[in-house]
Amino acid sequence: MAGERQARVADRIRVVLAERLERGLRDPRLGFVTITDVRVTGDLQHASVFYTVMGDEAHRADTAAALKSATGMLRSEVGKNLNTRLTPTLEFILDAIPENADHISALLREARERDESVAGLAASASYAGEADPYVKPREIDDDEDDERD
Repeated sequence: MAGERQARVADRIRVVLAERLERGLRDPRLGFVTITDVRVTGDLQHASVFYTVMGDEAHRADTAAALKSATGMLRSEVGKNLNTRLTPTLEFILDAIPENADHISALLREARERDESVAGLAASASYAGEADPYVKPREIDDDEDDERD
């Protein structure tokens, strides 16, 4: 039951913050921000807000500073739109999803290249010994069977 309430509150916080950031802040340091996830503690007193920013490291740092300075205003906005007794504190955390996705793509590309090189080596490879090195049971002909009788 508590998990459902946490999820509803987290989703509502995400919507409120996204709408507020869409309207914009009066901070020129704020870049193009996307709220990716919100996680709320069990007692609903702390919310971790995960976000991504388009741009380079300087844009990320500027946006982090802008969000840190606007935390109080954003928390009061959440408090106005959230029907809870206490307004949770907000902690903004830069989400590493784009960097992780790039890293995984690079690893998959490298694995694909290695697979292609191994396939190329396998195509031109030959057996070190016989093609079928396994010992098979000897087949008995009818002639040999007659001799035993």
